Amino acid sequence: MKILGIGNAIVDVICKVDDNFIVQNNLTKGLMKLVFDENEFKKLLTNLTIEKTVSGGSVANSIVGLSQLGNNVGFIGKIADDDFGLKYEEGLKKENVNFCYSKKKEILPTGTCLILVTPDSERTMCTYLGTAGKINADDLDIKIIKQSEMIFLEGYLWDEGNPQKAFEKAINNSKKVAMSLSDKFCVDRHKPHFLELVKNKLDIIFANEGEILSLIETENFNDVINFGKELKKHLIITRGDKGAVSIKNDEIVEIGVKKDLKIVDLTGAGDLFAAGYLHGYINQVSQRECLENGTELSSKIIQQFGARI
Repeated sequence: MKILGIGNAIVDVICKVDDNFIVQNNLTKGLMKLVFDENEFKKLLTNLTIEKTVSGGSVANSIVGLSQLGNNVGFIGKIADDDFGLKYEEGLKKENVNFCYSKKKEILPTGTCLILVTPDSERTMCTYLGTAGKINADDLDIKIIKQSEMIFLEGYLWDEGNPQKAFEKAINNSKKVAMSLSDKFCVDRHKPHFLELVKNKLDIIFANEGEILSLIETENFNDVINFGKELKKHLIITRGDKGAVSIKNDEIVEIGVKKDLKIVDLTGAGDLFAAGYLHGYINQVSQRECLENGTELSSKIIQQFGARI
């Protein structure tokens, strides 16, 4: 396989809401909240109209994008042998993704993410990880990892205990490692660990501007550029309406955003950007072409609902 994604297997449940819903439920607009109580999660769903359900998760979205571009890719994520787990597995198989995990009966249900889309197209996420957050080293097949040219990890997956051990097993047995930092809150929670990964374990790093500024504790983007050059890795940063930057060793390439887009839903924008960039990378095109590929896919996805083209 070209790329094997390893991440949280989450069924996305997409709903339209107004800003009052965000305020009334004490959510922070545009960010992701982890919900640990299954009953609390079910309460949030009450009286909401579901627009769509998708086999999601950040890296899974990227892997589907790569598959749609004609690449041989796979995904490992922990699901339960329940209705959502079956739908998850079927959803990836329909997208020609090799799902490299055998589901079984679990104490916790398959993970679910409630994606709340407000009228300004911003998305606020409430994630109940369920069994997805219990991934461990035994869930990973070393043979499949070693047969893959690259693995792609998500920061959302990283947590103390078993997920950390799974992370380490994947990295230690891979040829090349790419990772998305995923979310600013995620970076804030695991900053020392993420910084060590970025400096010493990863080959390719995806981050948005807020995540990378938090990681290196600065408010000045010039510090990010200098950090990227000193890192001697491959650092790709999305900057919203300022475009995106790719830093590889001393080579810095910037690209602007596409204009006059009819933005409907920002869900999956970063995931599909990563898919487009990695598609260019594994097909050995220039950094600029990689950025253009990523921008093209992310521009398409934000003009429709959900994270599937």
